[in-house]
Amino acid sequence: MRRTHSFAVASVALVAALGAVPTATAAPAQAAAYNCTSGYFCIYSGWNGGGTRCQWSQSKLANTADNCSFIQKGQKVLSLWNKTGHRVQYYTQTNYNARVGSTESGKGGNLQGSYQIRSFKPQ
Repeated sequence: MRRTHSFAVASVALVAALGAVPTATAAPAQAAAYNCTSGYFCIYSGWNGGGTRCQWSQSKLANTADNCSFIQKGQKVLSLWNKTGHRVQYYTQTNYNARVGSTESGKGGNLQGSYQIRSFKPQ
């Protein structure tokens, strides 16, 4: 237990000396990483809004593969952002089948990363 305490104190001292003190306000910085146009629902092939982005201004879409290159290639959706004026429900199958989640307007983030979003609509 004493060894763990000494390591923790040394780690904090090193971080402080390097000027890289972590902050508790990471959420606003994370939201800034997502490049999603106002009025759009955006999905990304990378974590934290990285990778390829596909975005739609229509409120519902029966098949995202119609115009999303990374979905067409079989890649998973790793993150999303909802800048519409409503909650968006999303599905792993086309035509609004197999609902996997929903996100409030003005929110987003990383997903589980094990599925594609193949359709979406307002809740």
